[in-house]
Amino acid sequence: MDLLVVFLIAFGLAMDCFAISIASGAMMRKVHFNHAFRMAFFFGFFQAAMPVIGWLGGRAFAGYISGFDHWVAFGLLATIGCKMVYESRAIEREERRDVMTLRLLLILAIATSIDALAVGISLAFIEAAIFLPVIIIGITTFSLSLAGVYIGERFGHLFENKMEIAGGLILIAIGAKILLEHLF
Repeated sequence: MDLLVVFLIAFGLAMDCFAISIASGAMMRKVHFNHAFRMAFFFGFFQAAMPVIGWLGGRAFAGYISGFDHWVAFGLLATIGCKMVYESRAIEREERRDVMTLRLLLILAIATSIDALAVGISLAFIEAAIFLPVIIIGITTFSLSLAGVYIGERFGHLFENKMEIAGGLILIAIGAKILLEHLF
């Protein structure tokens, strides 16, 4: 798989975590490094683990759908991208509070990594290796999430919706690229 495509996928997947990190930073009374690090770690870990789970599952039944796997990959990525664009309009500002409870972090990390699970399935269908994409996805998500908490503290809600829209559009474009490569 092309390294540029892997970075674009990682960036696209990280956008929902980045948006939540910005919103979380905006809601916190005071940002401490250990809180920002913990959020970034949870997001980065789950964004890296879920594609592996999806890839393993996808490999198990990829042989059965090899004739139309590019359509499945396109459908999954386009659906995730459209969902991200749609949901970017629904983010509301909440009152400033500490959002760093372990339970909430776990829920947010799992919820934001469901799209990474689908990307893992897509990677299995196109018979892509998983190791390098997983490392890049995890590091990208960790880095953007860590930065997002501090950006949120400083600039509030100026960026969060725009970042999620950009991430969604990137995933749609990658899905279209996979489809076009297999059709032509």
